[in-house]
Amino acid sequence: MMSEGTILVVDDEVRSQEALRRVLNQDFEVLCAGSAADAEKLLEGEIVHAILCDQRMPHESGVSFLRRVREHWPDPVRMIISGYSDSEDIIAGLNEAGIYQYITKPWQPDRLVEIVKEAIQLYRLQKETETAGVDVKATAGHIKKVVSVKRGVAKQLYDFNRILHAPDSPLHDVIELGRRAADYDISVLITGESGTGKELLARAIHYGSARASKAFVVENCGALPDELLESELFGCKKGAFTGAYQDRIGLFEVANGGTIFLDEIGETSPAFQVKLLRVLQESEIRPLGAQRVHKVDVRVVAATNRDLEAEVEAGRFRRDLYYRLAAFPVHMPALRDRPMDIPLIAEGVLSAVKTSFNRPNLRFAASALEEFCRYQWPGNVRELQNEIQRMAVLADHDELRSPPLLGRRNGRRPAAPVNGKLNGSASLKDKVEDLEKSVIVSYLEKYEGNISRVASELGLSRVGLRNKLSRYDLRKNAKGEAFS
Repeated sequence: MMSEGTILVVDDEVRSQEALRRVLNQDFEVLCAGSAADAEKLLEGEIVHAILCDQRMPHESGVSFLRRVREHWPDPVRMIISGYSDSEDIIAGLNEAGIYQYITKPWQPDRLVEIVKEAIQLYRLQKETETAGVDVKATAGHIKKVVSVKRGVAKQLYDFNRILHAPDSPLHDVIELGRRAADYDISVLITGESGTGKELLARAIHYGSARASKAFVVENCGALPDELLESELFGCKKGAFTGAYQDRIGLFEVANGGTIFLDEIGETSPAFQVKLLRVLQESEIRPLGAQRVHKVDVRVVAATNRDLEAEVEAGRFRRDLYYRLAAFPVHMPALRDRPMDIPLIAEGVLSAVKTSFNRPNLRFAASALEEFCRYQWPGNVRELQNEIQRMAVLADHDELRSPPLLGRRNGRRPAAPVNGKLNGSASLKDKVEDLEKSVIVSYLEKYEGNISRVASELGLSRVGLRNKLSRYDLRKNAKGEAFS
C-alpha cells in the first residue's frame, strides 16, 4: 500500500508508541522516538511530514521540543498529544511552537487518522504553493476549500477546449491524442519547438485525468546542474551538499498522486538520466543525504525540443529512459505549420493584453493579421505574444497596424541560404559560414539594421558582429546605408 506520508511519533512510553503505530501504519510510514534527543537524530536523517509528540516527557515538554523543531526543521506539521488539558500549555503550543492540532487522550483511532491526513494535506499544500515554513492555523474545512478552489480554477483554465485552434488545424489531432492519453495512467513525451505550447498541453492532460484533484508541478531540467536538479526533484537533507542549508522536499513528493512535468528533458546529463530511470522503474525516491527511500505515485509528462531518437542513436540519451518516457509520444506542430490558428491565438493574446495594459479598446487592423499569417514565427506562440505586447506599448491609437519588429518585410519568409551552398557539394566550413551569413541577414532584416539589437539577439558583442558583417560584406543595407 502506498504511504501517504511519514509521521514521527515522539513519546517516552513504548506502549503509547506501539498504539499509535498500529493505528497509523496502514496509511503512513511511522517512525518512533522515545525522547527529544532520539527524535532530533531521526529528523537529521529523514524527511518527515508531520510530528505527533507527547506533551509530558521526563526531560522536556512536548511544546519545548516542538519550539526547537520549529526553528531547525520548520516544514513538518507539529501536533501535541496530551492527557492533560492545561490551557497555558495549549496557548504556549499554539503561539510559540506553531502547533497545528492539540489532541487530547484518550484519542479515537478513526479521528486521529483523519487529523493526520489533514496535516499531511496541509504540508503538501504549503509546499505546492511555495509557502513552506509558514505556519497556517487553518481548520480542516478551510484546507479542503483552498485545495478545491485552487484546483477547480486550474481545471477550467487548462481544459483542452482552452487550447485555441481552428477546426482544420493540425493541432486538432494533437488535442485528441492528448484527450486519449489523459484517460490512461501512461507516461507522455511531448516534442516540438520552443514556444509551441508543450506545457499547456501537459497541463490539459493532467487536469483532464483522474489525477486532476492532485498536484501538477513543473521542473525545467535544462536550467540546473545535476546536484541541484536532484535536490529539486528528489529532495535533500540539510548539509547533504554545499548550499543545502535546510531540508527540502522534492517535487516528486509534492506531486505524489498527481503529475510532474519534466520540461527540456533532453538537456539532462547521462549521470542524472540513470537516477531518473531508477525513480521511474521503482516508483521511489531517496532524498540526497537521507537514509530511507520514499514510495511515490506520480505520473510523468516530459517535453523536449530535441529529436530524442537521434540523441539516443548518438549516445547522448539513454535508450531505456527514452522508452520509459515515450510510452505515448505526442508532437506539437510549429506555429508556421498552422497559420489558420494565428488569428485566433492573436485575438486571445490581445484580449489578455487589453486587460493587463488597461486598454480595453485595442483592436487589430486587418493588415496586421495578414502580416501575422505570412510571417514564419521562429519563436512560435511565445514570439507572437511578445510581438503583440510590443505593438500595444508602441501604439498611439487603439488600432494596431504593422507589427514593429517583424522588419516590415512585406510578408517575406526568412532569408534562404545566401549562396545556396547548404544543399550543394561545398565544404563543411563553407556550409557553416553560409548558414551563419543567412542567419545574420535574417536578423538584420528583422531589426531593420539595428546592430545593438541584432548583436544582443545573437549573443554577440557589437565589435564581434561588425567583424562578421565585414567578413560577409554586409556593411550596408539594401538602400546603400551603413548599418547603425
